Amino acid sequence: DKWSVLIILHLAHEDLRFTALRRLMPDISQRVLTATLRKLEREGLLWRHVRATIPPQVTYGLTELGRSLVEHLAALAGWAKANRAMIDASRHAFDSRRE
Repeated sequence: DKWSVLIILHLAHEDLRFTALRRLMPDISQRVLTATLRKLEREGLLWRHVRATIPPQVTYGLTELGRSLVEHLAALAGWAKANRAMIDASRHAFDSRRE
C-alpha cells in the first residue's frame, strides 16, 4: 500500500521516531501509521526500539530485508514521478467521460 512504500522510503535515509514519521506524512492518521508500522514489523521489513522514558520514545529502522526492498521501491517512485503528467491526464480524461 502507499503508506508502506512511503514509510520504507523515509526509513531508507535514517532511523526515525514515530513523531518524525508523522511529521513527514501529515496526511496519515495516527491509527493508520501505527497499524502500518506493526504490519511492516511483522513482515520483517523494519525493527522497532522502545526507550523506557515517559512518554516512551519509539524508534523505527529498516532491517536488511527492508533495505533490500528500497532500490526497487525507489525505481517505482521514479517511474511514477516521470509519468505523473500522463497519469494525471488519463485520470482527468477518465473522470470527464464519467460525468
